[in-house]
Parts: sequence; structure tokens; C-alpha cells
Amino acid sequence: MTTDPYLTRSLGFLLGDISRLMRKRFDARVRELGLTRAQWRVLARLRRREGINQTELAEILEIETITLGRHIDRLEAKDLVERRRDPNDRRAWNLFLNPKVQPVLDKMRTYSEKTRAEALAGIPEAESEKLIDTLLQIKGNMLELDRAGKSTAKAAVKAKGLTSVS
Repeated sequence: MTTDPYLTRSLGFLLGDISRLMRKRFDARVRELGLTRAQWRVLARLRRREGINQTELAEILEIETITLGRHIDRLEAKDLVERRRDPNDRRAWNLFLNPKVQPVLDKMRTYSEKTRAEALAGIPEAESEKLIDTLLQIKGNMLELDRAGKSTAKAAVKAKGLTSVS
């Protein structure tokens, strides 16, 4: 069986494969903490945006609000997350981390650092940092295109003489 070089060097496929493999490795580590992937994703995002309301967090996680609500219920039962009424909207709940979650977050950070080190093994630090900078630029490009809308993306593709976007 021959491998199509386009598929092995496709940016989208490659990023997807790397992401899946890193998540799988991280999942194996956090299993000891009694967290599901969905729960650690909620905690990781909430650490960055503490006080966010459930609807906004669901949008960031790209899941339904009701699904996030079930995850929050379970994290509340473990006393890791707390819901507080939004002072500006009685129907909304803002989410906060309980101080009890800090050791869990510390472990998650340690596991994340180990997974990153494994992924970047054999790559000199300067190259690793350049890779991260390049990926951040790609992310910024994609966010800008997303904000500008599809018409801008089509114009950029046309200007570069490309026929499709992957």
C-alpha cells in the first residue's frame, strides 16, 4: 500500500492527527483524577475565563448548552465548580472554580507539560518555539478569516491563485 504524500503532508490532517494523539496521551494521564475528557476541557477553559456564563462557555467548547449543564452538574457534585447567578441577568449562571480544584488543575498542568515535552522530544528548543509561533500565526490567520466572513476567505484564496481551501 502506498501512502499519498498529499495526505501525509496535509496541514489539516496533520494537525488533526497530532491533536488526537496528544489528547489520547493526556486522557490516559488524567484518568487517575477521575475526570472525563469533557470535564477536563471544561475545567481548562474555565481556568482561562472564570466567571463566564454557561452559554458563552458552551459556545467556546462548541457543545450544546444543555450538554455543558450536565458536565457542570457533575463538576459541582465533585465540588470543583460553582454556579453563581449573573448579577445582570437572573436567568444566567456564571461559572467559577472552587479553591478545592487547584490541586487538580496543578496536576493537569503537570500532565500537559509532560505531554508537550514528549510531543516535542528531539526538537531543539529554538525550533519548538518557532513552531509554536508559526501555529499561533496560523491560528490568528484563521480567526481573522472567520471574523471577516467567507467572502474574505474566498478573496484571499483567489488572490493566491488557489482553487480550494483545506
